[in-house]
Formats: sequence, structure tokens, C-alpha cells
Amino acid sequence: MADDGRTFDAAATEAVLSGKAAQRDLLRFLTCGSVDDGKSTLIGRILYDSKLIFEDQLKSLERDSKARGRAGGALDLSLLVDGLQAEREQGITIDVAWRYFTTDRRKFIVADTPGHEQYTRNMATGASNAELAVLLVDARKGVLVQTRRHATIARLMGLRHVVLAVNKMDLVDYDHATFESIRADFVDFAARIDLPEPVCIPVSALMGDNVVNRGDGMPWYDGPALLPFLEEVDVVQDSVTAPFRFPVQWVNRPNLDFRGYCGTVASGVVRPGDRIVVNPSGRPTTVARVVDFSGDRDRAVAGEAVTLTLADEVDIARGDVISPADARPEMADQVAAHIVWMAEEPLLPERSYLMKIGHATVPAQVTEIKHRLDVNTQNKLAAKQLDLNEVAFCNLAMARPVPFDPYEDNRATGGFILIDRTTNHTVGCGMIAFGLRRAANIHWQALEVDKAARAHQKHQRPCVLWFTGLSGAGKSTVANLVEKRLLAMGHHSYILDGDNVRHGLNRDLGFTPEARVENIRRVAEVARLFVDAGLIVLVSFISPYRAERRLAREKVEDGEFLEVFVDAPLEVCEQRDPKGLYKKARAGQLKNFTGIDSEYEPPEAPELHLRTDRASPDELADEVVQALRARGLLKG
Repeated sequence: MADDGRTFDAAATEAVLSGKAAQRDLLRFLTCGSVDDGKSTLIGRILYDSKLIFEDQLKSLERDSKARGRAGGALDLSLLVDGLQAEREQGITIDVAWRYFTTDRRKFIVADTPGHEQYTRNMATGASNAELAVLLVDARKGVLVQTRRHATIARLMGLRHVVLAVNKMDLVDYDHATFESIRADFVDFAARIDLPEPVCIPVSALMGDNVVNRGDGMPWYDGPALLPFLEEVDVVQDSVTAPFRFPVQWVNRPNLDFRGYCGTVASGVVRPGDRIVVNPSGRPTTVARVVDFSGDRDRAVAGEAVTLTLADEVDIARGDVISPADARPEMADQVAAHIVWMAEEPLLPERSYLMKIGHATVPAQVTEIKHRLDVNTQNKLAAKQLDLNEVAFCNLAMARPVPFDPYEDNRATGGFILIDRTTNHTVGCGMIAFGLRRAANIHWQALEVDKAARAHQKHQRPCVLWFTGLSGAGKSTVANLVEKRLLAMGHHSYILDGDNVRHGLNRDLGFTPEARVENIRRVAEVARLFVDAGLIVLVSFISPYRAERRLAREKVEDGEFLEVFVDAPLEVCEQRDPKGLYKKARAGQLKNFTGIDSEYEPPEAPELHLRTDRASPDELADEVVQALRARGLLKG
């Protein structure tokens, strides 16, 4: 209830109506399409014909057009937007170029996004912040694969307004039939992907026809020019009318008398007196004050950065989401989502990434690729991994439940990015479709005998010794000697050897990158269970990828994981070749063999680095035992 007795929705509606004019003043749109379709020139034409270029900019443009331009000595309007040196040299857009301009009717923020397939991820970035897409097509080429890819991403990103600008009409003699053919082709494709029916406008960005003003070359077209359409299009601000969502960005505690929760209202409206809950804890309370830099306010709406104070002392952290008590977001630790992959390295199921959703960051894995989407035909294809620029529908599992809304209901709380845990690079973006409710039926069973009790019984501290290295480096040999020493000392241990495990638990897995990831994931889970049983676990696996070794480390507590790099030069391993595998790999009889045609990522900071080409296995086994003693993991 609002403080005057009205329902939360009624109060929100009044706020929306009173602020509607202000919300409609600004339009965020992007230009997209295939490479060299004229996106930068189109924006340059809008700025030039609208007289939105300062005199010094115009002089600079004239100078740059003579030096670098591709317009035969005339003004090259694309140079107004393509600011990077590499962009000007190659004549393509690489990064997202943001431009701000204002006409008498509206304010605009435009994202000029790259058309080159390599930079599709930048187009997705622009689409995530836009309300409308201007999709350009070269009239000479028609609808291309990249056109369809950008349209598909626009639809997945929730854009409900699309303008198809058929550009370079001057190069096809302003032919009406050409425009109609392209329009029909794209409208048919838009219907197949459930994209709202596009507005189609024939333009010539170079000559200025139908960009800001109507041209004389296309009397057969009776619709609006592009800029007048953008000035008038009614983009409904769904984020204002959606239920209130407030992702907490920062807990502000400047002194003992004030505790506030800072962030930007993602959707809806909040007022003092509103009953709210904190997610994921579910703790109810009431909004006491809505504050910004100017003081107390009677409300805040979507897009406004404010600080909330609450009536009760509640445990709230960065990443929590404040919502109405009667309109909470969903909670799940498993979701189904569309993913656009943005990295050169492929997405591999079961590999651990960081998911950033709102201001919360949580470890997550793609547990299953349900299907990959062919952006050209819209066919759903089977896939075991995702490569650069591919789009797929996937299941994901998070390390803990997170609050969310389906992306089609709320872009702010339904969108996320995936981050590589090694490089900290953004590698994918996703849009949640729904939660996998079956996960809510599984609960952790509390056990009365715990790890500490089991370890005490065995008079030892449990841990994992993770032996990694190339085939033939000596992992199994050293691990076997270490276990013999532990047994002689009265310790309880077990070896998980790569070859042995593949005879049973992992017999269904091959040696592709995605199979190797799953191989280590399963072994890491088994090692965690053995540590919980109080054992010293010796794991002897090639385990070629750092990401999976990090995942195994994170399964146990700090101090319980020792990475042991069993190191020998590749030529030494080949000379040993105890199983004849290198010989087969060199002959092409064994595919995906680590060190030959599959990469090995050596540890960067292992607890132990054993050089088996410089010391005997017995000496190295003694070194491992001494390291265990030094860390207090062994008795005596």
C-alpha cells in the first residue's frame, strides 16, 4: 500500500502519467546492419542536414575529407562518427560510437554499431541500451546474413521498434521495385522471428534523400523521412510501468546515524511508506525515505539514481534487489536463457564463468546447450559448444539462487553477462527466459557426522593433491609413490587416476574440449566428496585447462587444495611415451591429444612445481610429503 491507502500499482500509475512527457523527451536508438551499409554516413548526414555541427567541427571535417575521405573530394560524413584511427584507415566501424544530439522535438542518444561480423558483440552492447533499431541494408546487396543476425539480436534484446532503412538508393537509380523486393524479404524474415513489423524507408545517406528531408528521387514513396519519424515515434517506457525493482549498488554508511542503500531504480516507482521486501532473503520492511543529492523526495521512478532508507535494520548487501512485497522477482539457481557468445574462445558446457546480473556476481555454468540458432534460416541446431557470434538457448546453473525477472518482462533484471574467470573479459551476454523450477525441489540434506569428525577419526587434515601435466610427465608415477608413503605413515588416502576413471565414471566421454571440461568437472565433484569423507585425495589428470583446475580448487575450502605441476619438456615426454600415445598422435591416428593438436595451459602459480627431467620420482615424492608436513596436513 502507498502511504495514502492506495495500492502500489495505483500510485505507480499516477507517477507514470505525471512524468510521461518527460520520459518521452529522450529516444535511445542504434544503427546496425552489415559492413559498409552506410551507418556512419547516415548519422553524419542527420547531424549535417540538421545543422548540428559546430563550425570548428565542419572545418575539421573538410580537412579530413580531403586527407582521408572516400567521397571523391566531397564531404565524407562518416568521418563525423568514425573516430578511431583504425576505423578511418579501414573505412569501417569497430567500436560502438555514441552520439548525443537534440532537435526541436526530441533528444537523442544514438549508438553507431559495427557491421563487421567480428564485432557483432559490440552491436549487442548497443542494442542492450536502445529502445529502437535503425537497421540499414545496401540496396545493391539486399538482406544479408549479418542483416538477419543483427535483426535476431535486436529481437532477443527486446527492441520493439525497428526501422529498415534501405540505403544507397541512388546507386540503383532510386528503383521502386528494388526497394519493394528488399522490404518484402525483410518483412517476411521479421515475421519468422516474431520481430514487430518494421517501418521501411528508402534513403540515400550520401545524397541526403529521405534522411532529414524528403528527396526528389523517389516520388513513389509517400512516407516520412527518417529523422521526422524518429522525432514522432512513440516509444512506451515499459520500465516505468513495470513492478518496482531496485538493485542495490552500494550500502552507504557515512556515520552511525545513517544507513542508506544506493542504486538506480531499474523499473517502476518507489515512495516513502511503500511496503517492500529484500531479495533473496525475503525480509519485509518499509521504505522510510527516498533521498538524492538535493534532499528528500516524494518518489523516484525508473532511471533515477537515489538512496533508500528503510524503517527496520535489515541485512542488505550489494547485488540484493528491493521489490514490492506483493510483486517480487522470481528466485532460482537454474535458469533457461538465450546467450550471444562474444569471445574467440568457445563456450564450453560445464566450464565455470562469472555471471553478473544487476549488481550481483555469482559463479555460473552452462549445463546444457539446448540448441544453437541458425540466424539465416532460424533452424534450431544441435551444438556441443558455442563459437564467436553464435546465438543459443541454454540451461545455466548458478552457485546460489538469484532474483530475476524474465527478460521480456524486465530488461534490467532479466539480462546478464558472462565473464571469463581467468582474463576477466566479458565473453557473452544473456537474456533469461524462465527459471527451471525443478531446481527448487532439491534441498541439501543436513548430516550429523561432518567432515571435521571424519578427519578427526583419521588423525589427519583432508586435502586434494592435484597432479597436472602432460602425458608422460610422470604424474601417476609420483602420485603412486606419494600414496605409498602416506600409507606407511598410517594416513588414509585415495588416488583418482585419469585412465582408471575413464574406465568407469567417465567412460562415456571423449577427448574434445567440451568432453575434457566435463571430465574434470565430474572428478572435481568426486574429489570434493572424498575430502568431505576426511581423506587425502591424490588426483592424477592431465587437466589441460586452467579454468577447470580453478573450478576444482573452489570445490574445497582454502588450504585444502594443492596444485602439483608435474613438469617435463614435450620432447622428454615423447621420448618416454610409456603408452605409445605420442607416436599415434604424430601419425594422425589420435585426435585431440594434449601437447600435439590440443593445447595445455600450464599452471601459473602452483603450490608445487616438480621437474621430472631433473630429479628422480622418489626425490619428488619426498618433496610432496615434506610440503604436506610443512602445511600441517600430516601428523608427526
